[in-house]
Amino acid sequence: MKLYRFLSAPDDASFCHKVTAALNNGWHLFGSPTYAYDKKAKTMRCGQAVVKDIDGQEYGPDTKLSDW
Repeated sequence: MKLYRFLSAPDDASFCHKVTAALNNGWHLFGSPTYAYDKKAKTMRCGQAVVKDIDGQEYGPDTKLSDW
């Protein structure tokens, strides 16, 4: 199965740590990062899609992406 996650965080070190942790857990970058202004919080936010292939597993609506 192929898993997809979209990681987002404020424009600070927490975003880089989140993406780095995903890469070190076998996830791969998918597409370009995004950068947008959060009007409610009045801050910039970063986002990055990541994907991961898992052999021998079936995807279902109860699949917990955080388990992988």
